[in-house]
Amino acid sequence: MRRTALLAAAAALAVTGVVAPATAAAAKPPPGSEAAVRSLADDPAQRAAAAADQAVASGLDDLRVSPGETYRRTAVTPGGGMYYVTYERAYKGLPIVGGDAVVVTDAGGRVRDTEAASGALLLGVPTSPAVSAETATETAKTVLSRVDDTAAPRLVVLAWGAKPRLAWEALVSGVADGRPSIQHVFVDAATGEIADSYDQVKAGTGNGYYYGTVTINTSGSGSSYSMTDSTRSGLRCGGQNGSAYTGSDDSWGNGGGTNLETACVDALYSVQREWDMLRDWLGRNGINGSGGGFPTRVGLADVNAYWNGSYTNFGHSQDNARQATPIDVVAHEFGHAIFQTTPGAAGSGNENGGINEGTGDIFGALTEAYANNPNDPPDYQVGEEVDLVGDGPIRYMYNPSLAGDPNCYSSSIPSTEVHSAAGPLNHWFYLLAEGSSPGGGKPSSPICSGGPSSVSGIGIQKAGKIYLGALQRKTSTWKYVNVRTASLAAAVELYGASSPECAATKAAWSAAGVPAQSNEASCSSSGNDFSLSLSPTSGTVTPGQSVTSTVATSTSSGSAQTVSLSASGLPSGATASFSPSSVSSGGSSTLTIATSASTPSGTYTVTVTGSGSSGSHTASYTLTVSGTSGGRTFTNGTNYTINDLTTINSPITSTATGTAVSPVQLSITISHTCAEDLRIRLRGPSGTYYTVKSSGGSSCTSFGTRTYSVPVTQTAAGTWTLEVRDQYYLDTGYLDSWSITL
Repeated sequence: MRRTALLAAAAALAVTGVVAPATAAAAKPPPGSEAAVRSLADDPAQRAAAAADQAVASGLDDLRVSPGETYRRTAVTPGGGMYYVTYERAYKGLPIVGGDAVVVTDAGGRVRDTEAASGALLLGVPTSPAVSAETATETAKTVLSRVDDTAAPRLVVLAWGAKPRLAWEALVSGVADGRPSIQHVFVDAATGEIADSYDQVKAGTGNGYYYGTVTINTSGSGSSYSMTDSTRSGLRCGGQNGSAYTGSDDSWGNGGGTNLETACVDALYSVQREWDMLRDWLGRNGINGSGGGFPTRVGLADVNAYWNGSYTNFGHSQDNARQATPIDVVAHEFGHAIFQTTPGAAGSGNENGGINEGTGDIFGALTEAYANNPNDPPDYQVGEEVDLVGDGPIRYMYNPSLAGDPNCYSSSIPSTEVHSAAGPLNHWFYLLAEGSSPGGGKPSSPICSGGPSSVSGIGIQKAGKIYLGALQRKTSTWKYVNVRTASLAAAVELYGASSPECAATKAAWSAAGVPAQSNEASCSSSGNDFSLSLSPTSGTVTPGQSVTSTVATSTSSGSAQTVSLSASGLPSGATASFSPSSVSSGGSSTLTIATSASTPSGTYTVTVTGSGSSGSHTASYTLTVSGTSGGRTFTNGTNYTINDLTTINSPITSTATGTAVSPVQLSITISHTCAEDLRIRLRGPSGTYYTVKSSGGSSCTSFGTRTYSVPVTQTAAGTWTLEVRDQYYLDTGYLDSWSITL
């Protein structure tokens, strides 16, 4: 019954009406009255709301709408001297998912910025479904391996993606891939296909590190006490039934790793430090921004921890010797709650999910630094005490690649598993807070190709303020480029355009590989510099063919300068040319790499160098020469790390003509001690998936090199992708190479 109530509450998101405050009009003085005028003059929040409502009504900048669309104000949140006024949008009474917006005003009621998740709807979006609600629910259930509960779907306009569509939003809960899951599934109301989905449960892992004797806020008196925080609304801790632990005295736990009261001591201590950090360092009122928090449960029978949209839940280590409740893990899960309760809530897709995961890691690092507990000193590692399976930390913010995650943003991030997709955000935050070479025993952090020569840190508190300022501009369609522009706007807002903080924010993003955007805030600087990036960053050819890539430059500080372009690392028989050969920073050039019939097959790293008056920057291009001229066998020799419960995707671009000869032949080399852990699929250029190998088995065998014949119905030309997923714990490995004969 609890789950049903939860789902029903989560589904009750109806958005109707015109631009209006969320609170009842009857609670306000009559319009035009002396009391109303005095109230508006005295209350900066009301001034902010009035100014934002006017901006929305007039269709300012990003806020333009089509006929039939209306906005509804949902919240006014103060922070850093600004007010963030959020809105939901509807079309002919139907909620628009991806129609959220934020208006930023100052205390004087002046509009400073606007952000909208999507533009005005195209005319002609239908409002009558061809697919029934019952059919949509049955389709939604297919995303789970076990369905425990469902809620009645609601009809919405789904604005995520290239084209708005009418859809049923169904809420289903149960188990997916062996983990708890509450899925929002959007079923196209015209075709019955799943258009999009996202999981409300945001999972992570941690340890049971104990902080010894600590003071925690509880409630009660005499001989009746509860692990309910009487000073921070919503915070309490207990077992899996959701009730707070109680006792006859105010002394909790025994310090043992398997004692659940002890786990609640750690959890309450951690989230109370996070609450205080938000208040003292960042100026946020509680976890949800309006003075509230959320409950915690311990004793989850799993090597896991998660946030499910209503509470956090913590399990135990693999050896069941300690609970998953250290500061960084607890603060990470409540970081998901912060992400959900800032504008735009949580969106869909791996890139947005990666930003959500990185947000959890950032708030874990902030809380660990604020607490500065000698038993767990701040270190920008995630779950460093957990040692779930003997592998140490699960993520390294200063160098994500140490755990097999990407340091740098690339075009592959949208298809990267969400925890790995957090890598560039974690990397950016460390560079902003500490710099690339902080000294003092802190680890150095690498800089991605095309970035600045170095980055100077501004301190973790300032970095946290800038990131929270960015979160207050978040929309449901957030991508990495949006985080860059939002954080630069926040840096200018907090510290000024000519500040070192603004320059460091910009430099850290370039150092993490997130390119400059034409609409981002500018940071004035006394020195000149530029950045360099490639798109795409890799390509495959057969001998005698050529590939192209766009070399983009931007002025990262100061004035524009002439940048001369060159390339090195080419295989024999290959040449590189640039058109034009030099650009003014901010311009772009086309790189063409031409191979000859004698160019040997293999994978090569081509270094593109841009040289200007301020120095030089480089970017890397991965060139794969596959097979022989006119051949139909193609290879990707790039090494991919396969971690537990993650998915990797390795692409090959085929230039073969005609239809693929079915069955296509695959040769796959994987270094992995348990081939039975792996599920392998092949995705063709049309997007169709073909099962190569299923997971499961009674024992483990090494994978090595294996060949497969896979029946397909596809054209041969285009991108073929090998998807490898590790479905179980303990054994990890690498995809060494694979080839396909078409």
